[in-house]
Amino acid sequence: MKVKTKSKKVNKAWLNDHVNDTYVKLAQKEGYRARAAYKLKEIDEALRLVKPGGLVVDLGSAPGAWSQYLRRRLSPAGAAVGELNGTIIALDMLPMEPIEGVTFLQGDFRTAEVLAQLQQAVAGRQVDLVVSDMAPNLSGVESTDAARIEHLVELALEFAQTHLKPEGALVVKLFHGSGYSQLVDLFRSTFSVVKPIKPKASRDKSSETFLVGMNLKRPAGAEQS
Repeated sequence: MKVKTKSKKVNKAWLNDHVNDTYVKLAQKEGYRARAAYKLKEIDEALRLVKPGGLVVDLGSAPGAWSQYLRRRLSPAGAAVGELNGTIIALDMLPMEPIEGVTFLQGDFRTAEVLAQLQQAVAGRQVDLVVSDMAPNLSGVESTDAARIEHLVELALEFAQTHLKPEGALVVKLFHGSGYSQLVDLFRSTFSVVKPIKPKASRDKSSETFLVGMNLKRPAGAEQS
């Protein structure tokens, strides 16, 4: 019974914090589906990643807050509907309510079949920006969770290496802890510019952070054609 009581207290405390959260209130006011929109907003404003006319791929998109932000950024008037100067392709295992102008694919990014569907949607075009809010279901076992996180980041990185423009960028979510430094090293071997960012909208208690890679490094011998 003590465990139950403690759990109820924790849930109540979390709910209270959530309801009174500045970014939750702001998301409700501005029509975003989740406070996560402000994480991407802060990263974008710091590094100017979203460019008019760009092709953006949003991995782990549900419930759609990042796609909503991208859609507004690619609208000449900054609107949630209407004209769109760019292309957004979103993907998630979970369903996502439609967003005007956003192509949504539902499926597991870790499978070859879904990756092929995404590649088909990209249709041979070079991607300007890949953003990934993908995260595994955490087990609480640090080594297991680190391996799952690393796998998702590596998949996003592989996709970016294949489809990004040379001057393109990749944003991924990861967590401080086991495997973090290895992922940073992996980014540094792939991109000319690597920036870790913890947005203000990320909760203080969370080990969540974001890693941004910009400007793909040329593979050895790529200069010679």
